[in-house]
Amino acid sequence: MTSPTPVHKLQLPSIELDIDASREDRIRAIEAARKQHWLARGIFGYSVTHYDDVVAILRDKRWHNAAILAVELSGVDDPAFTNSRRPSILTMEGDDHTRLRRLVGPAFSPRSADRLRPYMREVINGLVDKVAAQGRCEFVSDICEPYPIPIICELLGAPKEDWRLFSRWASDLLRIFNLNLRNEYHLVMQAGRELDEYSRAMIERRRSEPADDLLTDLIAAEEAGDRLSEDELLSMVNAVIIGGTDTTRNQLACTVALMTSFPEQWALLAERPDLASRAVEESMRFLGAIRGTVRFASEDIVYRDVLFPRGSIVATVTSAANRDAEVWDDPHRFDITREPAGQPQLTFGSGIHYCLGASLARAELQEALPILAQRMPNLGVDGKIEWKADGVAIWGPERLPLTFTPSE
Repeated sequence: MTSPTPVHKLQLPSIELDIDASREDRIRAIEAARKQHWLARGIFGYSVTHYDDVVAILRDKRWHNAAILAVELSGVDDPAFTNSRRPSILTMEGDDHTRLRRLVGPAFSPRSADRLRPYMREVINGLVDKVAAQGRCEFVSDICEPYPIPIICELLGAPKEDWRLFSRWASDLLRIFNLNLRNEYHLVMQAGRELDEYSRAMIERRRSEPADDLLTDLIAAEEAGDRLSEDELLSMVNAVIIGGTDTTRNQLACTVALMTSFPEQWALLAERPDLASRAVEESMRFLGAIRGTVRFASEDIVYRDVLFPRGSIVATVTSAANRDAEVWDDPHRFDITREPAGQPQLTFGSGIHYCLGASLARAELQEALPILAQRMPNLGVDGKIEWKADGVAIWGPERLPLTFTPSE
């Protein structure tokens, strides 16, 4: 029996591109690398691009979510910031993570998301009402930014008029995943303090006045006498805002930007809203707002006869796995009528850290896209799409100026 080869001794291709490299350049570089080996060298360690390998690593509990290292790697050395960080379901591992997922999982079921669908339609129609007669909009600021926040407020049972507060908190809390955290961590701290104060008051009200909302469900969550503590409730509200806003905002923008290059599919979606579910899965496969996730080895790990020493950093490139020809026929073709492949697209991840809010995000996108296609026909780009820098964890258009046929 041969010994595994230490990863650093492998002759591997590299995936290193300039920060301004185009999406097409990235696709070509990844394709070239994975024809040589299932592993490649990347900027932050090693990159995995094949579907089966990405899934295997994401489902192996020995590979831990590197998001927990974000503060350490950012260079922030303020003890006040470090001490303010409470454990989060987004970064927990092991028994603590399993317990929390088990307790809160039912509150994030497809059924829970479905009860919000009428309100989702109300919100997206209200946003389109403001721009429909003009026949043009800046889609990110006019539609994407304000869309998920009122729904999060409704989900949590917060007053609708507080959506602007939640929007600011969401934007500031998400800075923890940006490369510029060292200069922005004080905004994360301030948003965390303000949200905790707000949430404590909400929790106190819901304990005495239960309602049909997520916060009431979380307070009531119990299994074998185990309940969430107040700190865990606060952490869950924080996680809902982080996980439930930017993913939807950016994925909606990515999808509509993509549709400007496929007008016939935009028109088809308007005619056939029953294709909404397939359109969501196909657009997330073809152009996902989350292009990958990073893991580190919590111990020495042997996979495919390769030894990854403890601490090894591996990027699972879900955007590449989503175009694996072993899973999808003609993977570089975008087609909202594509038959399901039998394997899910990986933009929501896989394994124990599979996106907790996936059902909510899917519902929001499924409700928004047909309405947008019907009310914003003959979609076109009014100038140039500006994309966010690579340093953000959840990616998409920074600006998306659009034109379309005006309506009342």
